[in-house]
Amino acid sequence: MNDIKTLLGGLSVAEFLDKYWQKEPLLIRQALPGFQCPITPEELAGLACEEDVESRLIMEQGGATPWQVEHGPFAEERFTNLPATHWTVLVQEINKHVPEFALLQDRFSFLPNWRLDDVMVSYAPEHGTVGPHADNYDVFLIQGAGRRRWQINRQEPSDDDLLPDLPLKIMKNFVVEEEWVLEPGDMLYLPPGVAHHGVSLNNDCITISVGYRAPTVGSIISGYCNDALNSFDVDAFYRDPDLKAQDAPGEIALDAREAFRELIRSIPMDDERIDRWFASFITDVRPGHYVPEPEEELRPKKFKDEFKRHGELWRSEYTRYAHYTDAAGVTRLYVAGEEYEMYGDGPKVARMLAGQRVFRYKELLPYLDDKDLLELLTDLYNLGALYFPED
Repeated sequence: MNDIKTLLGGLSVAEFLDKYWQKEPLLIRQALPGFQCPITPEELAGLACEEDVESRLIMEQGGATPWQVEHGPFAEERFTNLPATHWTVLVQEINKHVPEFALLQDRFSFLPNWRLDDVMVSYAPEHGTVGPHADNYDVFLIQGAGRRRWQINRQEPSDDDLLPDLPLKIMKNFVVEEEWVLEPGDMLYLPPGVAHHGVSLNNDCITISVGYRAPTVGSIISGYCNDALNSFDVDAFYRDPDLKAQDAPGEIALDAREAFRELIRSIPMDDERIDRWFASFITDVRPGHYVPEPEEELRPKKFKDEFKRHGELWRSEYTRYAHYTDAAGVTRLYVAGEEYEMYGDGPKVARMLAGQRVFRYKELLPYLDDKDLLELLTDLYNLGALYFPED
């Protein structure tokens, strides 16, 4: 609890949520006192050269056009040919590749995991920036190394406020309301829609972004409705064998209107179905992403032996976990969109799996004699949702 109060500048979780979450920016000096950045600029550039790492290079100056954007993977020589200033390299989802960034997310466990998006890290030499802009998600900006000046404006920009014909949504006229210079260990929280502009003040600037993204209303409604279509024969045509004669051919008669109302209202909308669909939807592997599978598929006994040998098991950052208990008292665990009903000691295990990232062998040992739970853990390992650290 003391760590959380330090992270939030002395505020309790309730105070932070009530006064700042999705409402107001908050600067916290030394939110992470003594913070040592887990990555160097050279290591970050190395990651940006790897095939399975999502990375970008943004050049305000020195490119073929202003605000040129390049996507990785990059050749090593690309970083030796860059100008001295005014560029930024960003690595998305770095929590998948560097365990320290995966564990960094645990400091924010006072927020629900299903809202967590990823950790992004940016490196910039002096004057490096991605321009003044606003995001549609909550973000905690942690200064990892060097110094960065942040300026904000609480007015969310409209499309007319943006520079035209650019791959980035950069504001034309950014009016500064407040500004701060962040040192290593400082953190700035920004709600969605708050325009911000960060500029590196030296050649060793590393900024870490812990982002919380909510699904759009459109994706929720369309996703649910598309799933609900599985309950229907969507290729069947509307039929009206009891059609009655009518005087006005342009009128949609009451019988037809009632038939369509009944059809629309037949979409299953009970609480249980909505809850189960949403839990699957929010933990599902996003389009264009994948879950790396282990080289060898294990049987339960071999999995238990390997777990004992390694001493710990890690949750994969390529998968999302969540759980809830329904009105009937049944606990459901969701991993990568798959649902698992949990009985006996299962609810305790579900809470652990969805709430932690590292599991010690001794911690899970009391549950490994349960055949169903051992099979579940083995299945999750074979899916790639759990892994041994040496893997």
